[in-house]
Amino acid sequence: MQNSWRSSNAANDLVEAFPSRLAGDVRSALAVVPDVKFSPVGPFQVEVQDETVAIPSRIYNDEPDADVVRLLAGTQQAILHCLYSRHCDGRIRQRHLEQIMGLEEAWVVPFVVQLVGEYVVQILEVIYRGLPGLGAPGSAQRGLYGEFIARNPAFFARTERRVVSYWSCYYRREYPVFGAYPGSSLVEELRTAASEKLGAPWPRHTPAPLRNIGKQST
Repeated sequence: MQNSWRSSNAANDLVEAFPSRLAGDVRSALAVVPDVKFSPVGPFQVEVQDETVAIPSRIYNDEPDADVVRLLAGTQQAILHCLYSRHCDGRIRQRHLEQIMGLEEAWVVPFVVQLVGEYVVQILEVIYRGLPGLGAPGSAQRGLYGEFIARNPAFFARTERRVVSYWSCYYRREYPVFGAYPGSSLVEELRTAASEKLGAPWPRHTPAPLRNIGKQST
């Protein structure tokens, strides 16, 4: 079963979630991924360093054994964590997200930004804590995320609108003011990163902040 899955279109689709130069490492990572009945769903396309990748909205594979994962090379482990940040279980998404937050690789960025536009507020808090460089002008981290947004304006605009939608639907009672919601702080800093990259203001698709909101404590 596992061999048939790894040679299937589903596995090939996951290879396309990363730049082509990583295809060998992706296949090595997929070699330890358990078989699954359901294929990845809802791929979204973004540009990463002049190449279009197609990242799944959700995967359904069980997690591989941790001892097996430790045998993978560093890049292969990072690829695996990126893929499992798309898992259907929010706790699994968060656990693997935490493993990639410190990585300054262009191909990691879309996996992180996609989670900004999702509904688990604890994940938003993990991202905010994990991107301290977003608030530092001229930092490598700000440049990396600013470049990604500049290359994918429609994707980021959709992300902003999703942040507002999930706040309004699920968190408005806890955060009556949008500016106090962790997702608001994230998109503000991401927008600032894009503005710095282009040297011009970036379009806004969220309510303007009513006051200066610092980093959220947890």
